[in-house]
Amino acid sequence: MKLRLTDMAIKKLPHPAQGQVTHWDELTPGFGLRCSTKSKSFVVMYGERRKLKTIGRYPDMSLSDARAQAKRFFVLHQEGAHGEHQHAISFDEAKDRFLEDCRNKNKPRTVADYTRHLDKHFQFSGNLEDVSRQQVMKVVSSLSNTPSEQSHAYVAIRTMMNWCVRHGLVEQSIVPQIKQGSIARNRVLSEGELRDVFLRSQETPFPFGPIMQLLILTGQRRSEVGSLRRTWIIDDCVVFPAGFTKNKREHRFPLTGRSQEIIEGLPDTGDLLFPAATNNEKTFSGWAWHKAQFDDDLEDVAPYTLHDLRRTFATVHAKIGTPIHVTEKLLNHVTGTISGVAAVYNQHTYAEEMREAMARFDEYIVKLIET
Repeated sequence: MKLRLTDMAIKKLPHPAQGQVTHWDELTPGFGLRCSTKSKSFVVMYGERRKLKTIGRYPDMSLSDARAQAKRFFVLHQEGAHGEHQHAISFDEAKDRFLEDCRNKNKPRTVADYTRHLDKHFQFSGNLEDVSRQQVMKVVSSLSNTPSEQSHAYVAIRTMMNWCVRHGLVEQSIVPQIKQGSIARNRVLSEGELRDVFLRSQETPFPFGPIMQLLILTGQRRSEVGSLRRTWIIDDCVVFPAGFTKNKREHRFPLTGRSQEIIEGLPDTGDLLFPAATNNEKTFSGWAWHKAQFDDDLEDVAPYTLHDLRRTFATVHAKIGTPIHVTEKLLNHVTGTISGVAAVYNQHTYAEEMREAMARFDEYIVKLIET
């Protein structure tokens, strides 16, 4: 049966009680969606014998990607019918072509990272089209004891295979999209990743762009930044009232010059800095949707969560020499080097130490984004 395939239509299509039902797209002849009892897959029909080929499973492959993939397939098949189909290439040849293209478009550091991870972890002999998803994910899974290495290796092979699809070397990527947070539980962004995310946040409009900048610069929890009120900003400090924070105690931390500039540049939305889109009295919402849009073009950044920015904040402070007890004060941790009886007797606020540490962090970000 024929149907104009849209995202909404695909979601509403029922699974048959048994067997398979194929819905052919009215916009792209030969392209359709096959529904079985448990899955939905994009298919193409081609050739004089009307051969059927699966090109991807929904929702792992989006409708727009599937339709584009189908069109590329038809072009390649038509070329093949006239004896012009390009010969199969080896995995190593595809890798070399990918890296060569990267050298013309990416920074040397990015190319070096891709080269190291692809050469070290993905050594597949034979043709590119013969490499399977199982082979790739076996390599990725084997790196689970080194989460950072695992994340970067995954990004390298995913980026390469997406490039191969765009250049017609394979019909579809064998690297699945992995949900955020499923690769590493102790994720810390690399310098290059942190730079890319911060630069993207500067380009992203209100409200999510400024929110991301403040998450990176302050290290506070997303619920705290999303709920910021102007009445909580006193002089050059933010004071979260007792009962609002996770540990139910007042938390005061200094705002650096860069953070103050971001806040001063926000539109007048009343007391809440980041109100909900439909109601200025409610706090910001829609985190998942905004972050998905934000991450859309960050191909060089492995999957990460907003809480990973907080962990990265703490890691950078260790790198620039901030004492651990000062970092814990900035993060408002109740457990750590100053806890229990020590916390009761040590009532020093560490205000100046916190201010100096935040100023050094500001300098670190400035140097990072200018490199």
